Amino acid sequence: MTFLIPALIVLITVICMEMVAWLAHKYLMHGFLWIWHEDHHQPDVEGDKFFQKNDLFFLVFAIPSAASYIIGLSTPHTWLLYVGIGISIYGVIYFLIHDVYIHQRFSWFKQLDNPYSRAILRAHGAHHAHTGKEAGESFGLLLVSSKYFLKRIKKEH
Repeated sequence: MTFLIPALIVLITVICMEMVAWLAHKYLMHGFLWIWHEDHHQPDVEGDKFFQKNDLFFLVFAIPSAASYIIGLSTPHTWLLYVGIGISIYGVIYFLIHDVYIHQRFSWFKQLDNPYSRAILRAHGAHHAHTGKEAGESFGLLLVSSKYFLKRIKKEH
């Protein structure tokens, strides 16, 4: 039983982080912090921009995670340690799916081939089809609309 509560806190935190990430992406990144996020929506035609200002958002999520570790380990509020672990796990998932799989910033795995991975690619592609800060769609990462699971229909010319 002692393992169940911490595991539940971690799991709930990971799930909640998808909602936090969606809100942050829609209202902060495509809002007043667009100055950091804009370069992520611009194509890197020369392929020489490994780092982007958008990578600063790592800190936006790493700082609360680190603070949760520190407070959870140094006060009686040990549950915060598990919140920090959940944020960290979501960060690793985000990095692997967004930076490694979708944007291929590292060539660790090239193409997953299942309906869910294709839906994630389609949803992210739809998001990046908008290069401006307004009129975007699909701000989440793991939870994608059912419309992205439908097979792409070839246009007849």
